[in-house]
Amino acid sequence: MDKKDLKKGTTTVGITCKNGIVLAADKRATMGYLIANKDVEKVLPITDRIFLTISGAVGDAQMIVKYMKGEMKHYEITMKKKPSVKACASLMAHILFSGRMSFTPYIVQFILAGKDKEGYHLYSLDMGGSLLEEKYTSTGSGSPIAFGVLENNYKPDMTLDEGIRLAVRAISSAIRRDVFTGEGVDVYTISDSGLKKLPTEEIKKILNA
Repeated sequence: MDKKDLKKGTTTVGITCKNGIVLAADKRATMGYLIANKDVEKVLPITDRIFLTISGAVGDAQMIVKYMKGEMKHYEITMKKKPSVKACASLMAHILFSGRMSFTPYIVQFILAGKDKEGYHLYSLDMGGSLLEEKYTSTGSGSPIAFGVLENNYKPDMTLDEGIRLAVRAISSAIRRDVFTGEGVDVYTISDSGLKKLPTEEIKKILNA
């Protein structure tokens, strides 16, 4: 099967707030113009303090996530300390860059976020291996629409609650305009207590406000 036929298409968002990070994504996976899955989990853990969003070819993303989990566990055992968010992001960037030399590069985009002893960090990674630390970012087919919402409304001193509302608005705007984005919104926060998923009822309240 050709890469273009694999499950892909999405919109994900990452927002840095003064007391944490918000990650959000839609739930749809597509194969061309077929909706292949309506309940895809697109926010995944790498460690207990580092998480990422996936967009692009699902198989590529799942393979890289499995590899990164193993590498970060190995790092923690051998170095006897938890990996920094930057170390994790740098290794992932090297993996993506190495794929450029093959006939089938990894068709993925990631937002990688987490907390370490230096604070909260948010990185954007693309299939070419570029690595950029961001205050806010978006990936996937609906990202141009989401970026418009983010750029007009982001503030550096946003609270997590404000970041949640902005993330929901950005994803819901993409759902309305991008055919490959849909089936609702998942929202997560990264704070001192780790990763927390926002209940569906709270998301519905924000959408109906």
